[in-house]
Amino acid sequence: MPREELKKLQSTRLVNQVKRMYERVELFRKRMDEKGLKPTDIKGVEDLHKLPFSYKQDLRDYYPYGLFAEPLKNIVRVHASSGTTGKKIVVGYTQKDLDDWANGVARMFTAIGLGDEDFIHVAYGYGLFTGGLGAHDGAQKINATVIPISSGNT
Repeated sequence: MPREELKKLQSTRLVNQVKRMYERVELFRKRMDEKGLKPTDIKGVEDLHKLPFSYKQDLRDYYPYGLFAEPLKNIVRVHASSGTTGKKIVVGYTQKDLDDWANGVARMFTAIGLGDEDFIHVAYGYGLFTGGLGAHDGAQKINATVIPISSGNT
């Protein structure tokens, strides 16, 4: 995609995402309001510098679902960090999120030459950690044989 076309696509997606976050996520709306920003102030990627930051502590402070922009009825999978450095951090995925993730991993596997005649040993954990299931779903997407062994509780 030519750079200008890519910038236009990214800008359109950014504008839509900012509007969605402002409408659905209390903390994001509060931070935007504190800066005197409205979603209509964000016209494209050139305005990224205007947006407020999110911090890891925000994920803990709004645990477990306070930063979700989707209603819980649309969440089909939940993953979380281990919480070794504090309260667990929770991430919720819609079916579209999972499909996009599987497609991205499938593209990566295809780019490095893997395909339907390959065996892919998924050594990531299959607990609440995110990596294992994303690799698994991406491998299945290219019809590779998945070996879901993980590392267990060693």
